[in-house]
Amino acid sequence: MKVMVCLKQVPHQDARLEIREDSTWIKEDNIKFEINSYDTYALEEALRIKDANEAEVVVVSVGPDRLTQALRTALGMGADRAVHVNDPAAEGSDSLGIAKILAAVAKEESPDLVITGLMADDDNYSAVPPMLSQLIGMPSATGVLKAEAQDGGYRVERELEGGALEVVDLPQPCLIAVQSGLNQVRYASLKGIMQAKKKPIDVKTAADLGLEGQVGASAQKVKVEKVYVPPKGDTAEMVEGSSEEIASTLVAKIKELGLL
Repeated sequence: MKVMVCLKQVPHQDARLEIREDSTWIKEDNIKFEINSYDTYALEEALRIKDANEAEVVVVSVGPDRLTQALRTALGMGADRAVHVNDPAAEGSDSLGIAKILAAVAKEESPDLVITGLMADDDNYSAVPPMLSQLIGMPSATGVLKAEAQDGGYRVERELEGGALEVVDLPQPCLIAVQSGLNQVRYASLKGIMQAKKKPIDVKTAADLGLEGQVGASAQKVKVEKVYVPPKGDTAEMVEGSSEEIASTLVAKIKELGLL
């Protein structure tokens, strides 16, 4: 069995972010990066399948040279090998472009299961997993909180609005996009870190995948016009009185602002 895990490297949660001069994204120089938190749960789920079924786990990611650190971390945790799509021609790819790249790798790898995180910590789009599933022709489920193998497929529980759960049976091969809290993520052991240095990272370009001219900034369907810090309000109104009076005043204010 082969499990493909899609990883993204994002700014560290404690990184101090500054906006570029052109206001299209953040300055990425001199800040720390880490594996996207949702993707760590995806990787852990794949490693648990490997532990139980002797599966091969392949991690795939798209990005510049610094991404090697994240891939080595994944290999140190127990993944068998990695595919790194590292190409200036792929820089600036939107969600569809990233999905096309991952789909091209998936078609080469022919995995039995693809696992992704529900969303990325830096943009929160949640767009790549469903796009990827369509491009590779696999049934999928997002917001997965539990996954169990059964009868040549998987039964998953996915989170809906209002805390409701939906149970979905997926035939194999399939794609699942996992929610945080799905499992307890392991750490890379010292032995695993040492072994990771010998595990292969296959570096590919867009041309290698037959995607030359189809991805990157020039092929964007969605463009970011501006990134900015929300302005702070300069006034605040304090509401006093009993609990009932405060609640009544707040409801009136909300209605006045057209929020209710």
